[in-house]
Amino acid sequence: MDHLKKVVLVFSLMAVACAQLVAQQDGKRQEVFRNPVIYADVPDMSVTRVGSDYYMVSTTMHLMPGAPVMHSKDLVHWETIGYVFDKLTDHSRYDLIDGTVYGKGQWASSIRYHNGRFYVWFSPNDDPRKGFIYTATDPAGKWELVSRPPHFHDGSLFFDDDGRVYMFYGTGELRELKSDLSDVKPDGVNMKIFERDADEQGLLEGSQVVKHDGKYYLLMISMDWSIPGRLRREVCYRADHITGPYEKKVILENDFDGYGGVGQGAIIDSEEGDWYGLIFQDRGAIGRVPTLMPCRWIDGWPMLGDENGHVPLTMQKMTYPSENVKGILGSDEFDNEKLSLYWQWNHNPIDDRWTLTERPGFLRLKTSRLADNLYLAPNTITQRMEGPKCEATISMDVSKMKDGDVAGFSAFNGHSGLLSVIKEGKKKRLVMSTNVVNFSEGPGKKIEGIDVEEKAEVALNKEVVYLRIVADFTSHKDTASFYYSLDNANWKKLGTDVKMRFDYTRLFMGSKFAIYNYATKSLGGSVDIDFFHFTKSNSQD
Repeated sequence: MDHLKKVVLVFSLMAVACAQLVAQQDGKRQEVFRNPVIYADVPDMSVTRVGSDYYMVSTTMHLMPGAPVMHSKDLVHWETIGYVFDKLTDHSRYDLIDGTVYGKGQWASSIRYHNGRFYVWFSPNDDPRKGFIYTATDPAGKWELVSRPPHFHDGSLFFDDDGRVYMFYGTGELRELKSDLSDVKPDGVNMKIFERDADEQGLLEGSQVVKHDGKYYLLMISMDWSIPGRLRREVCYRADHITGPYEKKVILENDFDGYGGVGQGAIIDSEEGDWYGLIFQDRGAIGRVPTLMPCRWIDGWPMLGDENGHVPLTMQKMTYPSENVKGILGSDEFDNEKLSLYWQWNHNPIDDRWTLTERPGFLRLKTSRLADNLYLAPNTITQRMEGPKCEATISMDVSKMKDGDVAGFSAFNGHSGLLSVIKEGKKKRLVMSTNVVNFSEGPGKKIEGIDVEEKAEVALNKEVVYLRIVADFTSHKDTASFYYSLDNANWKKLGTDVKMRFDYTRLFMGSKFAIYNYATKSLGGSVDIDFFHFTKSNSQD
């Protein structure tokens, strides 16, 4: 026996060495990462895998282009490779005319790969109540609209093994679609597959579906604020047949890192057969951030977290070098003819009023419509902030501004902090202010008022000004600080720190960097942005 054990040990060590060699040949390495795995606003994740490649879509609502498609080889390092659509055009509110679509637009999506094609489903939380199904053979390329089926809240598109196609949505609703995805199937399945039990009386949504070992698994987020101490959590409904009966199990309920529960997302397998969960957490002003964790199949249930059912603060995984991945946000020199995929416009852009070619190496933002506040300003360009700390600096040439123009840099949300260059006659002043938007009730979210407080100002006599925002998301701080320079070397703080917020009743998004230029009196002015320089700090202090 001793000899046999030695032989087994030798072969085991050889297997480990071979595995390490293969990993090195594949370019992978052991890496310890810290959750959240993406410390930025990437909510409502849906993930699919093709071979060793993972593809993910997320919610960006009123930002355009929309439905960002992200790619990863290891579930840790992600980069944006494209968008499903450039604009939404159902009504003028998407153009900031006769209302807004803040917090509406493209909501929780579903990405699937089937018979050599990718499919993305989403439905705007808006009128008209119709969804979108897009398809592409190359997820980084052009997506084509397939159909506009009815609205399905937080729908999860599902292709079954028998060729039938379904949509799981709402709170346990199931609807069959035509095989060509053109519409619902008139005589198809249309039913409620489960009823809430006594422990599920709160919000239950965010459907994501997988089929594993012949069983159907519907994952949903569960939130019930009426129960003291109840965390948001992830639940799973399981059945042998797609129409049920379904049984339920709580698969994740963990107060992670002092920010409460973690719920809503997806589970996905690797090419090697390992399973993982990508589940987001509401984390204050930074937004809703993805966490990555093991998914362990126990008694036929996909249990999330470590052996104790906790989201790991740190986790070791084989990954590819991050320097080979462009990421989902970052610096920009504006030296390409196409806008970087890091950027999204606030509502639909007016395309003939911005350019990267009139002055090569600069983004030129031209005034396009009279507006009296940032929230109605066309062609405001945004990019995610990133935790735990980050800062960004822009260089802005203001020499072509006209009387009444307002241009600058913002920590943008329903509660915003702004560094604005304001042109008044022949004079300019740099103002640090706070803006809080108030919306009227009813559809369209019309702005009924802006609470503006000017905190500090300085006269500006230079044609080029450098503006900087420093964001701190550690330990619930959620602060933005504002600085300016006239030479990009000597910096002065202006105004007060701003407490950033995630406000469900206003913009419903994590805080963003925003660059803007709008006219309050007449058109014809412009500003030129030379660069956007972004840096991140992983310090938790």
